[in-house]
Amino acid sequence: MSIAKRLEELGIEIPPAVKPVAAYVPAVRVGDYVYTSGQLPAINGELPYIGKVDTDVTPEDAYKAARNCGINCLAAVSTVADIEDIEQIVKVTGFVASSPDFSGAPAVVNGASELFVEIFGDKGAHARSAIGVASLPLNVPVEVEMIVKLKSK
Repeated sequence: MSIAKRLEELGIEIPPAVKPVAAYVPAVRVGDYVYTSGQLPAINGELPYIGKVDTDVTPEDAYKAARNCGINCLAAVSTVADIEDIEQIVKVTGFVASSPDFSGAPAVVNGASELFVEIFGDKGAHARSAIGVASLPLNVPVEVEMIVKLKSK
């Protein structure tokens, strides 16, 4: 099944890539690999979740934010490659802004990880890091970046 068909079944639309807020590009392709910049949980140019997880944002909403970040990662990939050409999601790194005693970063980043498995099946399973941090750009609770391998042509 095509990725476009799977996205349609899931009711997911890949938006245009979010414009960078500083001096970088959304993604870089090196051979058969694409490296995305960190993606924020923006939806239609808006940031629906602001603040630290477990203080200002519930872990459940942070999970949704991570899912939005994952969709934006795919949008970033689409700036340099066709999403249909993704062979494997290789690595996902999620950053979770939270209070020092919050230990639920892995559950939050599951929002992105589970999205990729929903879309790509076994090819969406990946290595991952989930890191708690003091703050993130624009005061968002979550930022996600990823590395994907493309099919060789």
